[in-house]
Amino acid sequence: MSEFHELEIMDGIRMPWNVIPGTREDALSCVVPVSAIYTPLKPIPDMPAVPYSPLRCRMCRSILNPFSSVDYNSKIWQCTFCFQRNHFPQHYSSISENNLPPELFPQYTTIEYISTAETGPIAPPVFIFVVDTCMIEEEIDYLKSALAQIAELLPDNSLIGFITFGTYVQVHELGFGLLPKSYVFRGTKEVSKEQILEQMCFFAGKQKPTTGVIAGTRDGLSSESISRFLVPASECEFVLNSVIEGLQKDPWHIPADQRASRCTGAALSVASSLLGVCVPGSGARIMAFIGGPSTEGPGSIVSKSLSEPIRSHKDLDKDSAPLYDKAVKFYDQIAKQLVHQGHVLDLFACAVDQVGVAEMKVAIEKTGGIVVLAESFGHSVFKDSLLRIFKSADNGLGLSFNGILEINCSKDVKIQGIIGPCTSLEKKSPLSADTVIGQGNTSAWKMCGLDKKTSLCFVYDISRKVGPDSIAQHTSNQLYFQFVTYYQHHEGQMRLRATTISRKWSSGSDNVQELVDGFDQEAAAAVVARLVTFKMETEADFDPVRWLDRALIRLCSKFGDYQKETPSSFSLSPRLSIFPQFMFNLRRSQFIQVFNNSPDETAYFRMMLERENVGNTVAMIQPSLISYSFQSEPMPVLLDVTAIASDKILLLDSYFTVVIFHGMTIAQWRNAGYQDQEGHEVFAKLLKAPHEEANAIIKERFPVPRLVVCDQYGSQARFLLAKLNPSVTYNSQNAAAPGGDMIFTDDVSFEVFMDHLQRLSVQ
Repeated sequence: MSEFHELEIMDGIRMPWNVIPGTREDALSCVVPVSAIYTPLKPIPDMPAVPYSPLRCRMCRSILNPFSSVDYNSKIWQCTFCFQRNHFPQHYSSISENNLPPELFPQYTTIEYISTAETGPIAPPVFIFVVDTCMIEEEIDYLKSALAQIAELLPDNSLIGFITFGTYVQVHELGFGLLPKSYVFRGTKEVSKEQILEQMCFFAGKQKPTTGVIAGTRDGLSSESISRFLVPASECEFVLNSVIEGLQKDPWHIPADQRASRCTGAALSVASSLLGVCVPGSGARIMAFIGGPSTEGPGSIVSKSLSEPIRSHKDLDKDSAPLYDKAVKFYDQIAKQLVHQGHVLDLFACAVDQVGVAEMKVAIEKTGGIVVLAESFGHSVFKDSLLRIFKSADNGLGLSFNGILEINCSKDVKIQGIIGPCTSLEKKSPLSADTVIGQGNTSAWKMCGLDKKTSLCFVYDISRKVGPDSIAQHTSNQLYFQFVTYYQHHEGQMRLRATTISRKWSSGSDNVQELVDGFDQEAAAAVVARLVTFKMETEADFDPVRWLDRALIRLCSKFGDYQKETPSSFSLSPRLSIFPQFMFNLRRSQFIQVFNNSPDETAYFRMMLERENVGNTVAMIQPSLISYSFQSEPMPVLLDVTAIASDKILLLDSYFTVVIFHGMTIAQWRNAGYQDQEGHEVFAKLLKAPHEEANAIIKERFPVPRLVVCDQYGSQARFLLAKLNPSVTYNSQNAAAPGGDMIFTDDVSFEVFMDHLQRLSVQ
C-alpha cells in the first residue's frame, strides 16, 4: 500500500485502479468503477507557487504540465489531451532543456499559480453568525462564551454580520455603535432580496435605481449602507461583544405542551438574501448555531405540539413525515441561491433532540459547508471544533472560498460525475458521460467553500468498445487526468492549482494480474462506501447489503485464485485480501444500518463520509484498534471481540468517537489507586499511554471526535462492542477466554461471512 500513500502525498489523489481497464466491458466487469478521490487543497511539501498565469492549450484549455512534449527549437508544446500544437508566448523565449519553467519539472505534477495585483484586489472574507435564542439559559451561556472566544480570533479585515432568531428574526446593525439596534422580520415566511433592500433602508434618502440588478457596491449600493450590517472585525469588536453579551432567551411564552417557536428557515433565508444584496460573488460563510428543531415558517420539520414526535427513519420510509419533502425543497432553493452568490452554509447543531440536519443536508453539501453535531454547546466536540476553524496555526483548516474545479482527461475516458461537496455548473462538454452519478452532466463544478481536507470522488466511464481499433491499441499506453482548481485562498488572493497525473492502460482483457497489481483496496473501499450511500439516498427500494454482497462476490470470482466448485482452494492476492474485511465492516456500519440512529445523525455521518480523504474514510468504515499491556509495546490488534482481556487497555478510533476501554483487572487496580503508589510507576505509565495517543488523534481531526473512557462491563463499553467482530457470541460453540468477553448478537461473524463468500465465488 505504501506506493499509493506516496502518490497521495505528491498529488493528493488515490485511485482504486492504477492500471486502467482497456475497454468499457473490462471496466464494468471490474465491479469497482474507474474513479479517483482527489483533495484539491491538500498541503503538498515543496509545491511551487509561481506569480504568473498558467499557459493553456488554445483548443481544450488544459494547462501546460510535465507530461507535455516540448520542441525547444521551434518553441512549441503539444497538449497531452487533444494533441494541439501551441506556441510559447514571448516571455518563454529563453526556454531550453537546461532552463525549464517550474511547470515542466517532472516532479512538479501539482503546481499553484498566484494571481498578481492586476487580477483584482484581495477580498476580505465575510462571516455572518445566525444564532438561535430558543434555548435554556445554560445553553445560551455556553454559546455566549464560545462566541466571545472566537470574536477575538476573527481576522481583522474580515467583515462580520450578526443575526439572532427565535419566533422572529433580528438583524443587528453592528455599524451603529451608539445603542443596540436591529431590524426585525417575521419568522413565518421567506425574505427576498427586494424586501431586504426596502425594509432595511438601503436607499434611505437616495433614489433607488429603477432598472437592473441591485447587488453589492458594483451594482448600485453604497459601501456606507453595506457597512451598517457587515463591519470589519477590527472596528466592531466592542459592539459585537456587547451584542453577544446581551444574548437572552427568546422572550415569547411557550405553553407546557408545546415546543419553542423557532424560525430557522426564515433566519437562513434573511442571511442568504442579505449576503446576496451586499457581497455577491465574494467569499462569505453563514455560520448557523442551532439548538433545536425548526417549528415555525419555511423549512420547519415538526409542528409545535409536543404530542407529535420528530420524524424517524421509519416515518421517512413510510412517507409519513408530512413536512420533510417541503423542507428539503425549501433548503434546495436556499442552496441554489447560495451557490449562485458563491456563499457557504455552515451548521453547528447542538441539541439532544434532532434539529433538521437531514433537511439542511442539501444546502450544506452543495455549498461545501462544515457541519458539527454535538449534544450541547458546552460539549468539547462543539467548542474545540469551532476554535479549530479560526485558529490560524499549521493545523488550522485553511478555509478557502469560491472554488471552480475543471477537469480534463485523455480520449476514451468520460466523467460520470462527482460524489462530494460541490455543485455541477451544467457545463456539458465532450467529456461528460451519458450516465450521471452525483453532480454530473458537466466538466466544471462550483465549490463555494473548501478547505485543506475537502476530498471529492470522481467517477469515470471508459467509453472505448471492444473492436479492431481497441486491439490496435493507442499510439501510447499512457492516459492522463488533469484537475484545475481556481479558488480564493484563505489569505484572500485568487489562486489556481493544477494537478496532472498519468496512469497506464491495461494491455488486454485477459491480463488480470496487471489490474490486481495496480489495485488500491483502501481507495476502493472509500469509493464503494460513497457509491452505496449515494444510491441509498437516490434510489427507491434499494437494498444496500444485497448490492454490496453481489459486488463483492463478482469481484472475488473475477480476481480470486480457485478451482471451480472447491471453496477450500479459494485465495486472494495480498492486493485484495483486506477488501472483503472492509466490505464486512461497511455492511455493519452506521452508513448502511440506520437502526438506532436518527435521520439527522445518518445525514451527518454521510456528509462526513463524502468529504473526507481515503485514510479518514477507512477509519470510519473499519476503525483501528490498539492494545496496551504490560507484556508488550502498544500494538494494533484485530477488530475482534477476542482482543478484549481483563489485563489490557484498548484504544478504538472510529473517526467520530475515540474509545479508551479498560479491562476488568486494570479498572480495579486503577480504582484502588495503585497508579499513585510508589513502585507502580509502570502501571501509571500504562494508564497514561492511551490518553496521550487519543489526545494526538483529537488534535489532528476535524470535527473534534468524542472521547469515551469506559471499563469492561460498564454501560459505555457499548461504544467498543458495537464495532467488534462477533466471533464469540452467546450461542457460538467457542467460549470466551478467561477475562475475555462475548457479544450478545445474532449478527454473523467475519469467519461465517468469508465461508459464504468463498462458497459463492467459486460457483
